[in-house]
Amino acid sequence: MSSIKNKSQHLDAHLKALEVERLVEKTGNIYEALAIIGRRARQVSVDLKKELAEKLEEFVEQTETIEEVQENKEQIEISRSYEKLPNPAIIGMHEFMTDQLHHRYKEEQASES
Repeated sequence: MSSIKNKSQHLDAHLKALEVERLVEKTGNIYEALAIIGRRARQVSVDLKKELAEKLEEFVEQTETIEEVQENKEQIEISRSYEKLPNPAIIGMHEFMTDQLHHRYKEEQASES
């Protein structure tokens, strides 16, 4: 599974204007589209935090006191690369608008079982 960081590095981190009609086309309801994008943004945020924590965990050294914490240049670079990523909402919006995001309703899930 490729990381979210790798998938989203090519995205522009700046907000862009978007026609509301394009969002409505996909679901028929602007609030529904925003709810889907919002849920995906929360998922992306959690996944990015987990990825970053796993990468930084490699640098953790067991020390007895807080004063012994050492800065590691690699650790700082990894943190900075994650800071430069687009906001999770931008990633969610991109996935939604490029049909990379699939959603279904709970009623459909229950009837499929």
